[in-house]
Amino acid sequence: MNIKSLLLGSAAALIAVSGARAADAVTVAEPEPAEYVKICDVYGAGYFYIPGTETCLRVGGYIRYDAGFGDVGTFDGAKDIDRQDGGENKTWRKNARFNLKTWTGQETELGTLKTYTETRFNFGNGAGVNGAGFAIDNPAANKSVTLNFAWIQLGGLRVGKDETPYDQFIGYAGNVIQDTIIPYGIKDTNVVSYYFDAGSGFSGVISLEEGSDTTGATAIHGTIDSYVPNVVGGLKYKGDWGAITGVVAYDSSYEEVAGKVRLDVNVTKELSLFIMGGYGTDDNFNDASWAIPARGRGFYKPWGGNWAVWGGGTYKFNEKTAFNLQVSADDAKNAVVAANVAYTIVPGFTITTEVDYVHDGKFGDADDFNWTRADKKNSVGGIVRFQRNF
Repeated sequence: MNIKSLLLGSAAALIAVSGARAADAVTVAEPEPAEYVKICDVYGAGYFYIPGTETCLRVGGYIRYDAGFGDVGTFDGAKDIDRQDGGENKTWRKNARFNLKTWTGQETELGTLKTYTETRFNFGNGAGVNGAGFAIDNPAANKSVTLNFAWIQLGGLRVGKDETPYDQFIGYAGNVIQDTIIPYGIKDTNVVSYYFDAGSGFSGVISLEEGSDTTGATAIHGTIDSYVPNVVGGLKYKGDWGAITGVVAYDSSYEEVAGKVRLDVNVTKELSLFIMGGYGTDDNFNDASWAIPARGRGFYKPWGGNWAVWGGGTYKFNEKTAFNLQVSADDAKNAVVAANVAYTIVPGFTITTEVDYVHDGKFGDADDFNWTRADKKNSVGGIVRFQRNF
């Protein structure tokens, strides 16, 4: 047998073996189809179905950076102690915040089942003053994490951690950063609330609440002291022209009543205006014989004296730029002007520059509550805010 015959024979043998093996080849299973996230458009943009459930989930929030300057009495400025000589310095008041929000929704035989949570993480310094307005050490640091919302709602019934409808249902105040220099409410509370829509533009709410306290030299004692809840009620009429809203609240611990009425008017497509007035009783708030005296202020009447008023508006120059103004005053002779320009650089990213003026009408008097810890009768400050919403 020559070499050529041997090679041909070997090739034929290899082809035969290969053919036999091909006949016995293992069939590879088809891959399982990928399960992609399913969009849920029932409750608006951004929701998706949690796999394996009928629950829709949305995750969002914002990242914010504030840089404030000026007098501490505007909530914008800060103080610190000079590292060399121990003197008093003015300094920036800065804060960075990561805000995380979640929404869920699901349709049931009893109505829509919803939840909402909001948690805030902050890093920065503070005002840097004690109760007397003198500078203290004011380091920048991580601050405590706060749970701002955590509620469940089925139909119109809402339970959990919320901001009281006394502030939320009426629309808070204006579109300025420092809208609480003359405070209109303390906000944070556990609630059992019921919201209803009566149709034809009318809606309402009734809420049983726990209240909460603020701390420090200007502490407000709003947490209930027994099984008896605080009670809030509200009614609203809303039309194309604007809205009129009223809320009333009963403080069960101090047995005082307060209320607010707000009028919103859409003057043009670009201009919207509002005015809000508040009035509250305060005999028990001013009674120094109480075991925990309130010094004239409460959870639903945190302003000075019996009455307070807030007014202002927004003018939209274009889709990106808006001017916001709020003027406020109260019965304790305090007066505030806040104005800003908000500019949206790109969708979701806005820079706001604000200037604030505060007049403390009782500065230096023994009964001056000094809510902002002002160190002078007239204070001026400013703040720049960078915010990315997602």
